[in-house]
Amino acid sequence: MFFQPGEDPRDIGATTLGNEKETLVEYLRYQRLTLEAKCSGLDAEQLARRAVGPSTLSLLGLVRHLAEVERGWFQQILAGLDVPRIYRTEDDPDADFNGAIGEEAVVAEAWERLHAEQAFTDRFVAGEDNLGKITEYHHGRISLREVLVHMIEEYARHNGHADLLRECIDGRLGE
Repeated sequence: MFFQPGEDPRDIGATTLGNEKETLVEYLRYQRLTLEAKCSGLDAEQLARRAVGPSTLSLLGLVRHLAEVERGWFQQILAGLDVPRIYRTEDDPDADFNGAIGEEAVVAEAWERLHAEQAFTDRFVAGEDNLGKITEYHHGRISLREVLVHMIEEYARHNGHADLLRECIDGRLGE
């Protein structure tokens, strides 16, 4: 188990019934904390360990990828800010995973970037009252509601990967 009964930080607010926005924000928070739990207690080499060749999938790569995804949806698309990608380039569209190497500085930077993107997302969502607000982007139109649901799905899917990665690293299981 990752947490002793009654000590799971994800449970704060989990029993609070709220409106649609509060519910979506709570589910996103829960999934974010699950990723952190799956990565907790590991050193840089373990976080960067690849699943199986030739895959570049690693826990550190997931942290970097999710920072990139949050930036793309919330800063670039929904807020319309002209900010560069964090890792991806035209030459290396998988740089979030390819650059996930087992160095302490790389790990620290990845967590710093993820937390900064999450903080931006949280501020952006807190400032929006209309979940149905439509934004035009390169694939068409999308609402804030759809992006929040997508982000919950994105974290949840990658948390499934994180479960398997963590089990391969040290056998640790649990939600």
